[in-house]
Amino acid sequence: MKKTKFNSVHKELGAKMVEFAGFEMPIQYHSIIEEHLVVRNSVGVFDVSHMGEVKVKGENALDFVQKITTNNAAKLTPGRVQYSTMCYEHGGIVDDLLVYRIAEDEFMLVINASNIEKDFNWMLENKIDGAELTNESDEYSLLAVQGPNSRKTLEKLLDKPLDIEYYHFTYGNIAGKDMLISRTGYTGELGYELYFKGDEADAKRIWDAIFEAGREFDIKPAGLGARDTLRLEMGYCLYGNDIDETTNPLEAGLGWVTKFKKGDFIGRDALLKVKEEGLKRKLVPMIFDERAFPRHGYELLKNGEKVGHITSGTVSPVLNKPIALGYVAIEFAKEGEEVLAKIRNKEVPAKITKLPFVEK
Repeated sequence: MKKTKFNSVHKELGAKMVEFAGFEMPIQYHSIIEEHLVVRNSVGVFDVSHMGEVKVKGENALDFVQKITTNNAAKLTPGRVQYSTMCYEHGGIVDDLLVYRIAEDEFMLVINASNIEKDFNWMLENKIDGAELTNESDEYSLLAVQGPNSRKTLEKLLDKPLDIEYYHFTYGNIAGKDMLISRTGYTGELGYELYFKGDEADAKRIWDAIFEAGREFDIKPAGLGARDTLRLEMGYCLYGNDIDETTNPLEAGLGWVTKFKKGDFIGRDALLKVKEEGLKRKLVPMIFDERAFPRHGYELLKNGEKVGHITSGTVSPVLNKPIALGYVAIEFAKEGEEVLAKIRNKEVPAKITKLPFVEK
């Protein structure tokens, strides 16, 4: 298993470590609910160094990014970030990702840890002249500092105000290390992600500085367990659960990052066909009144027939109710519709609702 530069820090803090995407990662330190709520109410820190970073440089860097992603990267100016997807020719999703425009001729693509090798090979297969690709995933460490007090915490460590807009980035120096600081994150809260290169000593020094700065806000480390419950309360997709090569962006509710008017991109023709023919199913949010634990793969029923399946589920720490995402046949996908989730041997009613589950 690979280890991030923070591995020894997690172990010193008594984190429960698990294998995730080939990395040894902290699933939780104490309680997933406690870590979840500290991010919703104050500030928490995630080690997400397992994520992948691919640099695209050269005179045709933009043309390559436009070809391989569904969103319109031409709208980005240096200092801006965009959420996007990459698709196969048949319209299935290779990955969801963040596109950073570093300069006119340079981009950074941030991809999911479990897909790094697959994604990079896909990019190389579709490479064009004038766009140089380098996989720098092993060089970067990445911390996500998330929650209402994240800005106050980080501003103590910087020599300038952190007044960047959502999905923008800047540069700064924390604990003697230069880094890219973006106002992004997968929690639904105010938050920042810190990208830097360095060794374990650098990582520990930065971690300690952030925790000292956040002490007055009762800052806490948060693991992958809370990261999952936080993103699910917002209805954000998780690759491998809610989206994969068998799903397309339109049925997954990602039509807003699928820009047909920008010109050609991989998967465009297949997705146009889906759009013209109409969706057969849709990813929907569901909420339960009964105590249950909805899990990936559980069947969804209507009138005794299977009409879909759950892709992600948990008990929301904020609502204290079970919530889930899942695909259902399009005729049953409207808000207010009730379906039955087959949980073990019981059929539990679930009502289709709207996102986010937790209003921000």
